Amino acid sequence: MAEERPIGDRGMRPDAAWWRGRRGEWYVVIQFVLFALVAVGPTEWHGLPPWPFPGGQPVGILGAAMMITGLALAIWAGLKHGAGLQALPYPREGGTALDTGPYRIVRHPIYGGALSMAFGWALWRHGWLTLVYAALLFLLFDAKARREEQWLVEKFPSYAGYQRRVRKLVPFLY
Repeated sequence: MAEERPIGDRGMRPDAAWWRGRRGEWYVVIQFVLFALVAVGPTEWHGLPPWPFPGGQPVGILGAAMMITGLALAIWAGLKHGAGLQALPYPREGGTALDTGPYRIVRHPIYGGALSMAFGWALWRHGWLTLVYAALLFLLFDAKARREEQWLVEKFPSYAGYQRRVRKLVPFLY
């Protein structure tokens, strides 16, 4: 029987190829596709009515406030995470579970911040289709966080108590 040897400079085994998604790689790929759609995707679909929501400038201002708040939350969480920050939901070897700083108010503040920015951008652009992309991003982050938390509970059994105390994606709400 042939001996399996590490490949590449990361020491990955052949069965650990990124495209197999064993560490949540596909969540990240889909996430970046949705980021692109939110950022530059069409805001309307040909033949369907334009932005149906009233509000005009006040809605745009609300969107700008959401983007600023979301950016601040995501940056704060990224700084708190430090060098351990990664896009993959699989916990880093030797990593720790965070429950201080922004992690006191929401379990996934980077996801929550990105969602606030996405929905804020949709309001700023007055793009109902951008709202759809942001909603899809919400569903993806919810699923990604659920999988990440399964791995975190396996690695850090005390994480289950933290899950009961702190909301997942939207501070104080969800």
